[in-house]
Amino acid sequence: MAHKVHPKIFRIKEVQDWPSRWFDIKNFSKTLESDCKIREYIEDKLKEAGVQGVEIERFAGKVRIIINSARPGVIIGRQGQGAEALRKALEGKFGTKGQELKLEIREIKNPWINATYVAQWIALQIEKRIKYRRALKQTLKKVTLNKEIKGIRIEISGRLNGVTISRREWMSQGRLPRQTIRADIDYGFAEARCTYGTIGIKVWLYKGEKFEK
Repeated sequence: MAHKVHPKIFRIKEVQDWPSRWFDIKNFSKTLESDCKIREYIEDKLKEAGVQGVEIERFAGKVRIIINSARPGVIIGRQGQGAEALRKALEGKFGTKGQELKLEIREIKNPWINATYVAQWIALQIEKRIKYRRALKQTLKKVTLNKEIKGIRIEISGRLNGVTISRREWMSQGRLPRQTIRADIDYGFAEARCTYGTIGIKVWLYKGEKFEK
């Protein structure tokens, strides 16, 4: 079997940055577990908001959570009530003593150059019983209209269209140099919950190469 490495982890400190930014030697495992639970809670609670990533920064006496979303208005709500309710829920569920929790919501201006959003959009189409080939072709067309994207690969697996035996299929267009560390590749994953089972969707977006200044 091949040894598979997450594209973002493979390029940390080269073209990507850590999603969790803090330093804690004594309680490393507990803090890391807390970060994972915070991400799972936010992604599950804000499914309709198009959450593309959650960044967590920890300082002395303060925790800062940054939510990147394609629809920030859904999270913020009227007069910021939604954001404040989310902050209080996070503070009550994951807050630690003596630490202030701050919530920052950032808008993604063009979600079609974000791999996570693309994977979530495909999953939504499949859940609406649209044929997977049609969904993949529509996605390729929408993504390749953006000049920032130099290449795309979409892989889908499971009981496609409800067949008995599960299989894996993929579509690609353009270049995708996955072995080059300086290649800026965005990776996203999503699952479509269908009546006949779960369909997994993986998306790779190649945005060119990045060089040190």
